[in-house]
Amino acid sequence: MSDQTTHPDTQDPATRVEATASVGDIRVAAMDLLARREHARSELQTKLQRRFDDAALVSRVLDDLAAENLQSDARYAESLLRQRLDRGYGPVRIRQEMRERGVAQARILAALETVDPDWCEAATVAFQRKFGQARELQPEDPGESPSYHVRREAQQQRLKEKARRMRFMQYRGFLPEHFRHLLED
Repeated sequence: MSDQTTHPDTQDPATRVEATASVGDIRVAAMDLLARREHARSELQTKLQRRFDDAALVSRVLDDLAAENLQSDARYAESLLRQRLDRGYGPVRIRQEMRERGVAQARILAALETVDPDWCEAATVAFQRKFGQARELQPEDPGESPSYHVRREAQQQRLKEKARRMRFMQYRGFLPEHFRHLLED
């Protein structure tokens, strides 16, 4: 008669919840996560609570890490801001992402003040990456004067293209004052 139960050590370690976790175990897990990249406290807490069921102990370890400056929401916010700025995202999208990741509003504002990005310049870089150097929406035709219908169709195409470019910039999180100059004819 064989025993069909699985031993806890043979379970996948990523999915296993450790019932008897020590401070050291939780600290090592937290340090492993922080070694890969900066994390917001709320992110770390969520990840660690999936693995360890003692929420009070997880919270205590996170307090210790914050006191030792090994985990810092301010440093995380600045790091995320710089990463998203380099990828061509604007202030609206970056703020929203930080809020989703549990960064406090005060930390978000402090990071924006510390980094102090030029949003118009960032919008220009993102715009040029997507649409190239040419700001012109429709090339001028040097031929003879087109008919009314041709001019109207060309105007409609220019407006559609302008709207498409505007939607892209808004999706990226830029405000109209950051990119309006890029859409002028």
